[in-house]
Amino acid sequence: MLFSVAGGLGLFLYGMQLMGEGLQKVAGDRLRRILEMLTSVPIIGVVVGAIVTVLVQSSSATTVMTVGFVNAGLMNLRQAISIILGANIGTTVTAQMVSLKLTDLALPAIAIGFLLHFMGKSRFQKHLGQVIMGFGILFLGMTIMSDGLRPLRTSPLFKQYMVLFGDRPLLGILAGAVFTAAVQSSSAFTGLVISLALQDLIGLNAAITLILGSNIGTCITAMLASIGANVTARRASLAHVLFNVFGVMFFLPFLGPFTNFIAASASTVAHQAANAHTIFNVVNTLVVLPFIAVFAKLVTRLVPGAETGIDIGPKYLDPHLIATPSVALGQVTHELMRMGQLAIGMLDDVFNAFRTGGTDYLQYAAQKEEAINSLDAEVVTYLVKVAQKSLSLEQSARHRALLNVSNDIERIGDHAENIIELVQYKLDHDLTFSEEAKQELEDMYQRVRSAVEMSLSSLENDDLALAGKVMLMEDEVDMMERELRYSHMCRLNEGKCQPSAGIVFLDTISNLERMADHATNIAEVVTTPDRPSAAAH
Repeated sequence: MLFSVAGGLGLFLYGMQLMGEGLQKVAGDRLRRILEMLTSVPIIGVVVGAIVTVLVQSSSATTVMTVGFVNAGLMNLRQAISIILGANIGTTVTAQMVSLKLTDLALPAIAIGFLLHFMGKSRFQKHLGQVIMGFGILFLGMTIMSDGLRPLRTSPLFKQYMVLFGDRPLLGILAGAVFTAAVQSSSAFTGLVISLALQDLIGLNAAITLILGSNIGTCITAMLASIGANVTARRASLAHVLFNVFGVMFFLPFLGPFTNFIAASASTVAHQAANAHTIFNVVNTLVVLPFIAVFAKLVTRLVPGAETGIDIGPKYLDPHLIATPSVALGQVTHELMRMGQLAIGMLDDVFNAFRTGGTDYLQYAAQKEEAINSLDAEVVTYLVKVAQKSLSLEQSARHRALLNVSNDIERIGDHAENIIELVQYKLDHDLTFSEEAKQELEDMYQRVRSAVEMSLSSLENDDLALAGKVMLMEDEVDMMERELRYSHMCRLNEGKCQPSAGIVFLDTISNLERMADHATNIAEVVTTPDRPSAAAH
């Protein structure tokens, strides 16, 4: 029985993961972009959170993703709370599917999904086959779990515990929370409860208390994700916990009427349990939704500290200022400074990952790169609108220069993204670097970082002297790259360096050198003879 339940649960989780991955690919794998483009309207956040959770088949995955965005400064606390509310609703879809007792479709779905996935000609057919195959494996796991639990029908001890959970709700809630925290999936535990119901091993009272507890236990994943994160990310994680705990406390006094209502919603305990899971989360969300601002303030007071991070959207591109081009161009300069700081932050994250091996840094860097791309598009769109106004020769020159600067910063982000892939390759293949190579990379990183920072400062302050220093640094960086290539070849010939590590080393210094080139391009905007004066902007 133990192996049947464990194996069935494993197939259930694998099928859920396979189906989620396939759905993401069918949807175009744009889930992070969907979350990042989220507006400040709470109801939209709930809808997006629910949809994303249905696609990834895991509220924990959506919540962890959200905590990561908050930690990177790409999402504020209210947006995070609204997504978490939606994630709790989205996760109930799996329970509803399981309760429909579609186990007879398991093997046909696996067969059809296999044929589509391995014989399909288009990517869409292959991804759709993965979804169908995952669906079948999920229900095959349910069948094995359900059949494996059948011997419990003759166990007086098990029946005694199920009656106890029904008579003493707090014990049932505690058991549900502990088991869900252990498997780190409310969908998996809810599936187990429904498997018990399909074998008539559990009554509705016990099923409801266990499911209420599972909503508390599922918070453990987000809590783990927030360890070491910034203040806002910890607040988002705490909001998830408080939301579910308060929801369970809210339902407890009405457990009797709620159970009677659920009993009338379907004819089988399995379907009733799924309905209880859905209705609990929907009602809980509807109760909290109008008070998101108050809820956010409560969480902020419980987790004091200054917020870190940035807003993902443009901060200075006010459309009302387009009619005054001189002011509008100044606002674009301020926005470009924000983009530049994001690019510097990417570089810092990448090298923190290189030093420490922490993959979280790579995730934050990738999120910042997408933010840079988004801001670049916003800046270009804004400048196109400014160009439609009557510009002086001086303003036209500045306009062209800022367009180029936006492109240069975006390219710096692209090169940092290339280094992300290189560092990820290093970590995946456990490559080692000599101490000499590590120090050389560190020195070049610091030199390039200074060049980018100085170029941005020269643009912001219209500092000719500083821009001149950046242009001189380009020659230094070029010479440094040549010297590092030579020293690397020497280490390679002496057997001090792994060939695969050497490829990462060479590609990294190449990307750093190109970043310095783009920093020089920014500095040249300041040294251009027809540049406008700083006072004009």
